[in-house]
Amino acid sequence: MLTRVVVAPSGFKESLSAQTAADAIADGVRRVLPDAVLDLIPLVDGGEGTAAALAGATGGRLVALPATGPVGETVGTHFALLGSRDTAVVEMAAVAGLSLVPRALRDPGATTTYGVGELIRAALDTGVRRVLIGCGDSGTSDGGAGALQALGARLLDADGFELPHGGRELPRLTRIDPAGLDPRLRDVELLVACNPYNVLCGERGVARVFGPQKGATPAQVEQLSAGLENWARVLTRDLGVVGADLHHGPGTGASGGLGAGLAALGARLLPRFDVLLDHLDLDARLARADLVVTAEGALDHQTPRGKVPAEVARRAKRYGRPVLVLAGTLGEGADDVPGVDACSGILPAPMALAEALVRASELLTDATERALRMILLGARLPAHAEVSGTQRPSSVR
Repeated sequence: MLTRVVVAPSGFKESLSAQTAADAIADGVRRVLPDAVLDLIPLVDGGEGTAAALAGATGGRLVALPATGPVGETVGTHFALLGSRDTAVVEMAAVAGLSLVPRALRDPGATTTYGVGELIRAALDTGVRRVLIGCGDSGTSDGGAGALQALGARLLDADGFELPHGGRELPRLTRIDPAGLDPRLRDVELLVACNPYNVLCGERGVARVFGPQKGATPAQVEQLSAGLENWARVLTRDLGVVGADLHHGPGTGASGGLGAGLAALGARLLPRFDVLLDHLDLDARLARADLVVTAEGALDHQTPRGKVPAEVARRAKRYGRPVLVLAGTLGEGADDVPGVDACSGILPAPMALAEALVRASELLTDATERALRMILLGARLPAHAEVSGTQRPSSVR
């Protein structure tokens, strides 16, 4: 008997927020289990919705303000003050996210994190002792250069001129003048919630892995990679970085390299779920579930590398709880995510991406209903029934 269902999805990029996804799944559950107790836990990974989710979970509030967006135009954005009043949450996606970059302007060599630095300064104005920066869903690849410029650092070329914004300028960086950095940075704790699998440089560097998703051509990927190599070298030298590897350290590639830029200022780069999910009391809520339903835009071989469904499944398995994952697409490796008992794509038939994005909430609700009916049917089958074919019994397609 399924009497308590935990609904703990991530958002679907450029389509559904985590809260909207949770509501859509809940509607599907109620069609099949109208009397079930639902515990909705919209999960954030540092990307879109992080500030609002943590403000809501802690009794805090959002602070709205204008700041510089990723293409240089002013955008309306926000940061959060948590209920404790001593911690601010800066969500980089709220000011430099991919969703803020019009498709016609998707050039990661030109976009900037300048607004992230502006949000950090605004947070410092409130007198907080700690600033948590959530990384994810970025539309940038400037290594955090823009953020450092907003915080007072001067990035200079060989002739002593300040560099314009954008990752494509970083190969020309010769020197960083840190004299103008906001002095309050020395007295505040900077924590970066990031995916530790993302590194700045090398074959798995952030420009090569995520640059194409942000609109980079193969030639631009190599230009950005070279720029980030130079950025890490000059940062390490001119900001006196000791004991941290800005080239290959865990999390340095977060949000187009923002992790490296902030680490050079003394920020601690921490696994995002260790930082974020404790605010939501996730483990205790999973322990009380009969079934856990999570979701994300794609389930594939990348999922175990720091994605929400893998983290939910890992934690749920501590308590022996069954996990169902719903995804916009199922790719290679979808059946091999540790801890996932069943997975299902939400598309009932092939359709154009534009249509799927518009109908995502409806599709997710319908897919939830289909998956749960299959689960209940399986529960009614005799224990000795055999399953033919090569598909795993736990995979719902």
